[in-house]
Amino acid sequence: MGEIIFHRQSEEIDVRLDKFLSDNKGVGLSRARIQDLITIGAVTVNGERKKPSYQPKPGDRIKISFLPKSVPLEVPENVEFGLLYEDNSILVINKPPGLVIHPSTGHYTGTLVQGLLYKCRNLSSFGDPIRPGIVHRLDKDTSGVMVVAKSDEAHDFLANQFKRREVKKRYLTLVHGNVEDKKRIIDFPISRHPVKRKEMSVSLLKGRPAMTEWEVISVFSLGFSLLRISLHTGRTHQIRVHMAYMGYPVVGDIVYGYGKRWWKQKSLIMKEILTLVKRQMLHAELLGFIHPDSLKYVEFEAPLPTDMDCLLKWLNKNQTA
Repeated sequence: MGEIIFHRQSEEIDVRLDKFLSDNKGVGLSRARIQDLITIGAVTVNGERKKPSYQPKPGDRIKISFLPKSVPLEVPENVEFGLLYEDNSILVINKPPGLVIHPSTGHYTGTLVQGLLYKCRNLSSFGDPIRPGIVHRLDKDTSGVMVVAKSDEAHDFLANQFKRREVKKRYLTLVHGNVEDKKRIIDFPISRHPVKRKEMSVSLLKGRPAMTEWEVISVFSLGFSLLRISLHTGRTHQIRVHMAYMGYPVVGDIVYGYGKRWWKQKSLIMKEILTLVKRQMLHAELLGFIHPDSLKYVEFEAPLPTDMDCLLKWLNKNQTA
């Protein structure tokens, strides 16, 4: 894939390595992708591996190798996912829960990218050659609809729609608590957690704008609610962070919600529910955008995965008066 080499200039202010690279127009990668590259050893400073928090010094020689030899990032694998639509420019898929989008630390094989390469050899390399075809992402344990670009032109066209917030994104999620407001818009900024750097948090002073809209679909007597959620922005972990902040964490979310210890301290019926909850109950139900070829608005929907469907049926069956 090649490499980029440049030097830190003496007149530049002190800044973390990941931010220094993501702000550099010659790199053209997001900060999250830069952090992945640093972690897997694709970024070196004076020939040595560094942490994302390292502050480059004047004269440092920084090298980015897009495809470390030790990491087989582009080896096709027969990875299962649902195909909702395909033409010459795009793929629309139904991502199953538990599937990582692209190779990163601890997940070098069995990712969606490798599955896409197995089924479709012509994918875009626009912007980030380490993630062919990937225009946007879903968390590992979030299921649902995604659009993938086959050509660089389609990738650029779709990416600009996401950037301008013109893409319609709708989710279904099961949360803890009986949500009283039938409809509500949450408008709280989100930023990186000040201590837990892999997590996000609401930050009224330093966060980036984040807007989440919910509509209550069902309220279950055992203390859960099914919500339909529309995203007006696309911050990392946005739904999970906003719902936890409002006191309604996503069921199965062990990062922002309740872990197994919480469930096991509850009643026997809660312990029974736990057997049905193996991941966060969050599903990307619908995606709408302008097609890069026809220039017409299109929508695609992904059916509920089996685990979430079974849990909802169980809750309906065990409703109490």
